Amino acid sequence: MAFEVKVPTVGESITEVTIGRWNKKDGEFVDVNELICEIESDKATFELNAEKSGILKLNAKEGDTVAIGTVICSIEEGAGSAAAKPAANAAPAAAPAATPAAPAPAASNAAPVEVKIPTVGESITEVTLGAWSVKSGDAVKAGDLLLEIESDKATFELHAETTGTIEILSKSGDTVAIGTVVCKIVPGAGGASQAAAPASAPAATAAASSGGANYAGGHASPAAGKILNEKGVDASAVAGSGKDGRITKEDALKASAAPAAAAKPAAAASTAAPAAKASAAGRADDRVKMTSLRKTIARRLVAVKNETAMLTTFNEVDMKPVMDMRSKYKDTFKEKYGIGLGFMSFFTKAVCMALQEFPAVNAYIDGDEIVYHNFCDVSVAVSTPKGLVVPVIRNAETMSFNEIEAEIVRLATRARDGKLSIDEMSGGTFTITNGGIFGSMLSTPIINSPQSAILGMHNIVERPVAVGGQVVIRPIMYLALSYDHRIIDGRESVGFLVRVKQLLEDPSRLLLGV
Repeated sequence: MAFEVKVPTVGESITEVTIGRWNKKDGEFVDVNELICEIESDKATFELNAEKSGILKLNAKEGDTVAIGTVICSIEEGAGSAAAKPAANAAPAAAPAATPAAPAPAASNAAPVEVKIPTVGESITEVTLGAWSVKSGDAVKAGDLLLEIESDKATFELHAETTGTIEILSKSGDTVAIGTVVCKIVPGAGGASQAAAPASAPAATAAASSGGANYAGGHASPAAGKILNEKGVDASAVAGSGKDGRITKEDALKASAAPAAAAKPAAAASTAAPAAKASAAGRADDRVKMTSLRKTIARRLVAVKNETAMLTTFNEVDMKPVMDMRSKYKDTFKEKYGIGLGFMSFFTKAVCMALQEFPAVNAYIDGDEIVYHNFCDVSVAVSTPKGLVVPVIRNAETMSFNEIEAEIVRLATRARDGKLSIDEMSGGTFTITNGGIFGSMLSTPIINSPQSAILGMHNIVERPVAVGGQVVIRPIMYLALSYDHRIIDGRESVGFLVRVKQLLEDPSRLLLGV
């Protein structure tokens, strides 16, 4: 009897996925819960495991885009289990005979296992290869880290599926399509090499002294390599703080260009011509391929600009009341809840109250219909080393100040670690972005589609303002609300922003709900 394996639901509003790497071939036997393949949704890769044991029959190819619920393979339950048992019974008998003889020759007859780029997100067709942790000819074990790949929103690790000797087919920094074979592993050969390692300890020690024992050490990620090239710093002169000594972007940013600078005076002392060449070289252009994340951001921003009637309205907020309340209670708040009291919780609460009073700002257009949300899922823009991501605070209107602060910290931490899931980044109804942390005074943020509005916060600057007929110095923040004029009228956009201003300038309203 054939058991059908269908594409599961992987996220809100996602109707199709891309088939990534098949871990089993057509006609192979699979066990229950064994990984069959990887499927790519909007912002993450998901694993599909076998629910039955049997012989696998594939109905879709790697790279195919299929709808949710599509049957992509089937499992013949009877034949597979019967065929597997003789092989399992034969293994113990063969083991004694194989023990005296070296296992390497038998393993060398095995077909190489192709390691392909898995699907890492819906509509993503290519990724950038990061730093390889191994070199061609190295022995690897099943589960060993091979390399990192950069996808739409995060960096993913690619691990060895089997033990053997690796043959690398693509270089770090290459941009390759989903499903591309980037390396091959000859099963068994790696195990023989590792078994012989203790006998050749002196040779291994010598290799270690020359840098051969740690292949990640001294290797820079694509981003780090670009920065080092711009600075003129040799990667060998930089100490890596990443896994196994890998040079990270942060290491490259901290690296000093002193070695390169020291070499130039010596060259200049010999003749003036090299100095002129060095000057010319300093004006050279570097061409670096856009990462998958940057291309996706560019495509979506242009789409929003072209497909919405986006306008921006501005207002200013006197932040003194919020700052006074925060200063008064921040120590008590931290002591009680174990988390700091920031400005984002005030803005999130104010936005939720305003959204409930102006529902059009919390809606979106779906075809010829307007969908109004009866809840507030507030997206918070977070800048990460890989680019901008927008995780979502679910049901923010029901949360307290400490719950909002804790959720913001949790999401921001996962975002910077590249560990956000698709559910944590999808389904927001309204977005808040804080350019003020970078010193921005005023900006016009772009709507986070399919939402209809986004609130931009900016830096707080002391300015002279008139209060009660007198000029006083107050901490002022400019607020910007960008909105889709197709669904939100001027009265609603201005009214929403004024309401947020009122709530922030009298934060007791947030507690009383008035």
